[in-house]
Amino acid sequence: MNKTIIININGFVFHIEEDAYEILKNYMTDVKRHFLNSADSLEITTDIENRLAEMFTDILAHENKQVIVEQDVTAVIEQMGSVEDFDYPEDDQLANDPYPFSGTRTLFRDGEDHLIGGVCAGLANYFGTQAVWFRLAFVITTFFAGVGAMLYIILWIVIPKAVTRADRMAMKGQKLNLQGFKKNLEDEVSSVRDRLSDFGHEAKPLVYKARDFAGDFFHHLGVFFRGAGSVLAKLLGAIVLLTCFAVLIALIVTIIGFLAYGKMGLYHIFPFNMLEYELNTFVLVAAFLLLAIPLFAIIMITISALFKTNGLNRTSGSTILVIWLVTLGIVIYYSAKVSAGFRHGASFSQVINLKPTPNNTYCLKLNDVKYLSQEDSIKFKIKDRFNGKVILNDDDNNDDNFDSPGNVTITIEKSDVNQPVLVESYSARGVDYGDALLNAQNTTYQFSQQDSVLKFNRHLEKPLNRLWRNQEIHLTLKVPANAKLVIDKHLQNYIENLNIYECAEINKQRNAQSAAFIMTNDGLQCKVDTLVTSATTPAVK
Repeated sequence: MNKTIIININGFVFHIEEDAYEILKNYMTDVKRHFLNSADSLEITTDIENRLAEMFTDILAHENKQVIVEQDVTAVIEQMGSVEDFDYPEDDQLANDPYPFSGTRTLFRDGEDHLIGGVCAGLANYFGTQAVWFRLAFVITTFFAGVGAMLYIILWIVIPKAVTRADRMAMKGQKLNLQGFKKNLEDEVSSVRDRLSDFGHEAKPLVYKARDFAGDFFHHLGVFFRGAGSVLAKLLGAIVLLTCFAVLIALIVTIIGFLAYGKMGLYHIFPFNMLEYELNTFVLVAAFLLLAIPLFAIIMITISALFKTNGLNRTSGSTILVIWLVTLGIVIYYSAKVSAGFRHGASFSQVINLKPTPNNTYCLKLNDVKYLSQEDSIKFKIKDRFNGKVILNDDDNNDDNFDSPGNVTITIEKSDVNQPVLVESYSARGVDYGDALLNAQNTTYQFSQQDSVLKFNRHLEKPLNRLWRNQEIHLTLKVPANAKLVIDKHLQNYIENLNIYECAEINKQRNAQSAAFIMTNDGLQCKVDTLVTSATTPAVK
């Protein structure tokens, strides 16, 4: 059985064996005696004691024990180094080396070399470069929607400040032993001595120049603001105030309109269908606060400057800042969540064999029969209210699909055989390939052929319970050579690389509802009526 005692090392309480305590006591006595004549003797010995406490805490936690033994003290002293090490010439030479203690760096904010919060200087120390490059990067990215300023504030809050000497040494990658502490102390003393020496040589002319410059600057600035500058400043402030008020009112009206209209199915249309229905209102309010709070802050600051009133107090300002940071985090989180849903893509295709017509003529039209999903049929009570009736989809103003924008495209090509076919290629995005493929498979598209009439639906349909993940369909209509296609003008926005209106204009049929085309070996060409015009037929690739 060994006798143990309790010691306190700068607020850290340890149980230590008596023999180990005597070794540690003698070691700290030598250390204090060695740094006794130093300018920061108390600070450096306190930092060394803090380092010892950290090392003992790590040893006890790693070995899962409660008492410090002699072997632990010996191991710590070997890592820290002894006072006798400074008496050897090779150690003196090592101490004069400008990079003797480079090791693992720890990220801190530099409280000594800072313009605002020391973030840039801390990052420069961590990556071993100059702080000016980080400052330049933050300034440039601030002009991109304020990303740089937001990131700087977040890092300012998250990264701790280097307070103690040990923190500053760890920030620069210096080893936390006796040689490291002594070298750091000598560097600080030398730096202070150099700054005082430089100031002694340059203080007098610098003071005079600074005094004259400041006097002239503030004199002319005062004259300017006493005259036209004051009027211009107030006019600019009024413009800023009115602009911010107008934008804020527009945001309020918009959010109220969205929330009120949402009860009528707003969240089933783009872009609200990219997120779950239950979260749309939550994210929408967060996005509103993200934009409204900076406008409100600018309004309050401008009012305070124009009318000499007291602005927000520190408590209110801090509360608003916290709310804004929370909303920023919410918007960033759900934006990243939505982006993850578009990470992978998948597609599949299927071929539909069309019935040939006797005269090799096909009429392409938009489907005038409205397709309703099972959910819509139940919602509108189709069987009870519209039994035996056809619901039309002939609204010319409804060609744009807000549920899934631009999700139907049509290409017309020459077929290698006499059989006309329609190739339907479905595609979608998802979290992974399987999810993307499932999103594509859950879509439906309505196409029909009635003799020579080919009817295309306006939209690719998806279930209401599926989120929008860029579900699309690309239709490739392949017809044999010399086939005649009469294409309705309503298909202009759906067919790629084809100008139906131009073909009708060539045939002097500007008011016609369709235009005729011929499939040639070079592709689809406008069929020109030679009795009307002899203009050159434009080729459509």
